[in-house]
Amino acid sequence: MSSLKEKIFLKEDPNVYEDKDAHLVRSLRVRDFLALGVGTIVSTSIFTLPGVVAAEHAGPAVALSFLLAAIVAGLVAFAYAEMSAAMPFAGSAYSWINVVFGEFFGWIAGWALLAEYFIAVAFVASGLSANLRGLLQPLGLSMPRSLANAFGTDGGVVDLLAVVVMMLVAVLLAYGVSQAARVENILVVLKVLAIIVFIIVGATAIKGSNYVPFIPAYHENADGTAFGGWQGIYAGVSMIFLAYIGFDSIAANAAEAKDPQKTMPRGILGSLAIAVVLFVAVALVLVGMFKYSAYANNAEPVGWALRQSGHGTVAAIVQGVAVLGMFTALIGMMLAGSRLIYSFGRDGMLPKWLGKLDDKKRPNHALVLLTVIGIIIGAFFPFAFLAQLISAGTLIAFMFVSLGMYALRPREGKDIAEPEFKMPWYPVLPALGFLGSLAIFLGLDIQAKMYAGIWFLIGLVIYFSYGIRHSYLQKGNKGKKD
Repeated sequence: MSSLKEKIFLKEDPNVYEDKDAHLVRSLRVRDFLALGVGTIVSTSIFTLPGVVAAEHAGPAVALSFLLAAIVAGLVAFAYAEMSAAMPFAGSAYSWINVVFGEFFGWIAGWALLAEYFIAVAFVASGLSANLRGLLQPLGLSMPRSLANAFGTDGGVVDLLAVVVMMLVAVLLAYGVSQAARVENILVVLKVLAIIVFIIVGATAIKGSNYVPFIPAYHENADGTAFGGWQGIYAGVSMIFLAYIGFDSIAANAAEAKDPQKTMPRGILGSLAIAVVLFVAVALVLVGMFKYSAYANNAEPVGWALRQSGHGTVAAIVQGVAVLGMFTALIGMMLAGSRLIYSFGRDGMLPKWLGKLDDKKRPNHALVLLTVIGIIIGAFFPFAFLAQLISAGTLIAFMFVSLGMYALRPREGKDIAEPEFKMPWYPVLPALGFLGSLAIFLGLDIQAKMYAGIWFLIGLVIYFSYGIRHSYLQKGNKGKKD
């Protein structure tokens, strides 16, 4: 019998994952991954976070918060690019860590990402619902509170639009990745054009005085958080980081990439580079149009700033396209989340039917589970207090991937394929990626850390009560030992 320590550190053979994922259709190209990445990263947050973070923490220096968050995300993205080129398996960090560190650590990394996808799917669907209702209200079209809000929130019973939106995206994905990718590509182009229109039009209303002082003097907010100085910029980084986590959605679909050696690094790094430019430009224009304090408690700063500048028509167009653009984030999150759940089922860590493919080689069982849980969270539960759990889970996975580089490099060209793309300045950059992710994690509020702890306790219970007993890796190892 294997000891518990041997079971925990038991590593998956990368050839096994190659065989298991061989049934998935490799149909995604670089442009599909760029659209998937930009669509997921540049989502609801670009229209809200620049104004919110400027007002609450950083002032005009919100652009620096976006840059610092992007630097940390970029360090981890280099590790993601090399790992996905060397191991183009479904499940991203879960599968990679399973290979380089062992099953238990892979489960922890995957469980962390699962929190991100469950909550992010519900979060984006609910945000899309709110924005769509906001656009329809001036036309005299409104919904009763009971069908417009989550259960227990402002007289709500169920957020019906959020339910409908999640079901529509699930149906689109159920028909196949290539079909969903075509829709994604069109919507992402429209969304980027809308952002560029805002930047150009908004730039005409910039007043230089709104940038002074660029880094306001530090003081403590009423809730104990930091405003101004480098402390405020740091507080902004922790809040902003969730905007950059979308590149994991690219890696999760590596098993469906054409020529992953080239498409994965280009998709991951290219989409992050495009997102950084757009985020920083929007932030600089927004705080230049009006003093940062004007965006306090403003849920739609981009639309508000355009209307206040006399560009009501442009505001309506930008917000309309923004709502359409939220579909792109939902497509990306549901696509990646379903591939992660499929990976758990593929390995026996969760019920094996989740790892089954349909007659057209699509993991639709996993998609159904993700949709059902997303609907339960988004339609019936107020989840604003869980928003930072998205960042907490992802940051933990990012730390695993950064450290995983030290276990990956010695095996490349041996039992793991030699990737064409290599993370530069190894071994320094993986350490910086780990430390940067840790610093941002420590900057999250105490509630986020507490809820992350509860989520991981649930994950440990599931692993030791179900996963370790049903894991195909453990069963294969037992057969070898006995």
